[in-house]
Amino acid sequence: MKVGILGGGRMGAGIAHAFLTSPGTRPGHDVVVVERDEELRDAAAQRIRESLSRSIDRGAIDRSLEEAVNMLRVGTDIQDFADCDLVIEAVPEDRALKSEALALVESVLSDDAALASNTSSIPIEALGASLTRPQNFLGLHFFNPVPSSSLVEIVSGSATDPALIERARGWVEALGKTPIVVRDAPGFASSRLGLVLALEAIRMLDAGVASAEDIDRAMELGYRHPMGPLRTTDVVGLDVRLDIAEELYATLGDRFAPPALLRQMVADGRLGRKSGEGFYRWDDA
Repeated sequence: MKVGILGGGRMGAGIAHAFLTSPGTRPGHDVVVVERDEELRDAAAQRIRESLSRSIDRGAIDRSLEEAVNMLRVGTDIQDFADCDLVIEAVPEDRALKSEALALVESVLSDDAALASNTSSIPIEALGASLTRPQNFLGLHFFNPVPSSSLVEIVSGSATDPALIERARGWVEALGKTPIVVRDAPGFASSRLGLVLALEAIRMLDAGVASAEDIDRAMELGYRHPMGPLRTTDVVGLDVRLDIAEELYATLGDRFAPPALLRQMVADGRLGRKSGEGFYRWDDA
C-alpha cells in the first residue's frame, strides 16, 4: 500500500515513521510526505530520519535506516499523491485550513483512494462538507508521540462507507496499534475526555491548589495514569490544547472555555516540550 501524508511536522513525521516501520508489513509501506515549500520539506525529511534513527538505536524496530528511508519520498508537489491508496492530512488544527487542504488532496486522488484527517477535535462532517467523495473520507486520529503510542481513533462520518472503517481497522492493527471506532462528534472520545481533565488541572494550578508536579502526581499515583494532565499537555503542545479547547468551546459550551493561563502561556511561546518550556522545562526540545 502507498500512503501519503500532507504535512511533515511532529505529527505528520510520526505517522510517516509508523507506516515505514509497520510490523504488519515487510519491509513497510511506501510513504510520500508533501510539504508546502522546500525549507519545510527538508525539515520534514530530517525529522523523519532522526526519528527512525532513534528507534533503531533503541532496538524498537528491526530494520536498517537505509531500508526504511528507501521507502520514503518527501516533496512539495501535491500531484505526488495521485497514485496513493490512502492520504492522511496532518496540517495544523484549523478548520478552514484543513478543509481547503483536504479538498485540494481529493482533487488529485483516484476515485477509490481513501482520504483521512488526523484532526483531534473538528467533526469529520464539517471537514468533509466540500468533498465530492465523502464516502471515502474518515478520521484517523493518531497520538503524540506517534511511534510509541498504542492508540488510533477511527472516526466515522455519516457518509463514510462502513467497509472503509473495517479497512482502517486493518491498517491500524498492521501498525501494531489498537483501533477504537467512534461516531463523529466534536472532540470524539479521547480529546474530549482528555481536555476536560487538562483544563481543570490548569485552573487548579492557576488557583494555587497545588504545584504542577503534585497535580500530576495525584493522577499518576491515585488513578494510575501513566502521565499527569499537565505533563501530557506539555507533550501534546499547549497550542494544540488551546486549538482543541477553542473548537469544543464553540461547539459544546462553557465547560470547555480555555483558561486565561493557557492563553497567556501560548501567547508567550511556552508551548511545552517542543518549545523547551511549558508547565515543565524540557531539555530535548
